[in-house]
Amino acid sequence: MKSLSLTLCNGKSIEVKQGTILKDIIEKYYEKDEMSIMLAKVNGRFRELNSSLEESGTFEAIKNNTVEGMQVYGRTMTFIFIKATLDLFPDSKITMEHSISKGIYGEIHKEKVLTEEDVKNIKSKMKELIDKNLPINKFKISKQKAINIFEGYGMVDKVKLLSHMEFDKVNVYELDGRYDYFYGYMAPNTGSVRLFDVIFYDQGFILRYPDDKAPTKIIEFKEHKKLSSIFRETEQWLNILGVGEVGSLNDKMISTDAQDLIRVSEALHEKKIAYIADKISDEKEVRVVLIAGPSSSGKTTFSKRLSIQLRVNGLLPIPISLDDYFIDRDRSPLDEEGKPDYENINALDLDLFNKHLELLLKGEEVEIPIYNFITGTREPEGRRFRLPQNGVLVIEGIHGLNNQLTESIADKNKFKIYISALTQLNLDNHNRIATTDIRKIRRIVRDYLTRGYGGEQTLEMWPSIKRGEERNIFVYQEKADVMFNSTLVYELCVLKSFALKELNKINEDSSVFYEAERLKSFLSFFKEVPVDLVPENSILREFIGGSCFYKY
Repeated sequence: MKSLSLTLCNGKSIEVKQGTILKDIIEKYYEKDEMSIMLAKVNGRFRELNSSLEESGTFEAIKNNTVEGMQVYGRTMTFIFIKATLDLFPDSKITMEHSISKGIYGEIHKEKVLTEEDVKNIKSKMKELIDKNLPINKFKISKQKAINIFEGYGMVDKVKLLSHMEFDKVNVYELDGRYDYFYGYMAPNTGSVRLFDVIFYDQGFILRYPDDKAPTKIIEFKEHKKLSSIFRETEQWLNILGVGEVGSLNDKMISTDAQDLIRVSEALHEKKIAYIADKISDEKEVRVVLIAGPSSSGKTTFSKRLSIQLRVNGLLPIPISLDDYFIDRDRSPLDEEGKPDYENINALDLDLFNKHLELLLKGEEVEIPIYNFITGTREPEGRRFRLPQNGVLVIEGIHGLNNQLTESIADKNKFKIYISALTQLNLDNHNRIATTDIRKIRRIVRDYLTRGYGGEQTLEMWPSIKRGEERNIFVYQEKADVMFNSTLVYELCVLKSFALKELNKINEDSSVFYEAERLKSFLSFFKEVPVDLVPENSILREFIGGSCFYKY
């Protein structure tokens, strides 16, 4: 067998035999520390540690202090959790539902209701599996064989998902006799992920493990009651629609039910918006409505639809977008990497905004600027507004819940709304769809259609966007008076074709190539539906164009 040359990330050159398993290279040439090595990078491409080396080049160990490494950590921990649970409760059904407080909330449906003692026993079983350092094996098998396996397990969700896939072979993983399908890479053995916790919560459990910012500890659990409540509401919406995972969604998208599902999804949005408008109207002293949320949540369209419902209730809304108060792009504050930090509150002209707010609440007329996202500058002339007697300011932007923005306004005069795209839809019961992925795809589509950015630029900016959101938005979400989930269950079926056009432009030498490939693979699970089925007032139109609320 021929010898291959590798250059390690520390510059050291080594010789290894072709076909050497990558984890053997890790064990021989890398010292152990508190962090776990989850993947390898060979010539710039991510590889699982159970795979073999077939070419010379560069070699890098990827630890769980990276986004990619922590994704593998979490996925592996999920598989161990599922294996432990099914060992104890063989006939149970496990659903991994959504992220909450640096963990994953899920439910276990079995004959007897889940108890705190059950969760403790699952945690002990997981520790036993981890201590045994059992191998996690990967097999490429025919799609039909995989379907047969999951039919035998009674996992209808996986059978539906695989049935819609447009390829003949699939990768499945095996742990101590239990097979499962997972979207993404897996660690080579159970001993790779030793740090975890499982707690009993609400009607289910929270599986907790480190994150890439703190890879050697479990961060203190912080309860998010309002966020948990909105996820519960979304679960109820999906039950109304008869869709809990992508296989069921695809069944509807290729049938005559597609248009009906879209109409009911939009009606659920409209009903919640009307409910929020009623709550605002009941608060007689409210003069300022603040709408905040992370990037690509649909704040602008939501604010316009809310304004219509407020008018129905006899109020006259004056819309203000914080985006129009951005300072010129070349003057934006920089983040710790020296890149423009558009999520920083100081990227706004706070002095001008507060001056205008003060004048409007006094009943005086002001000229609201217009920000041009193509040129990155404010236009010299804007729009003139005066707040009438029965008027209410409807202000939308990512910093709406930060008191620094409106500290001169009494709390009784403010009503705060948090909006985000909080998906509850899963690929299947064991493979979550991350809320971040929904917003990322939305932003890719919107940026190239309306803001002059290509998909590559958007993905390059995303780490900075994410840091800004964690620093400036998520910390305030529980301060909202009400939350609104802007996700539409069918939206990825529409966004898919738009996003792929941009993702396909990203070359292999790009720093975001792997992420582009991951998103392309993720989008492949969804059946496309015609754009003309999307109503013109839909939040989705904010990203794909054709909205009745915009001039294009």
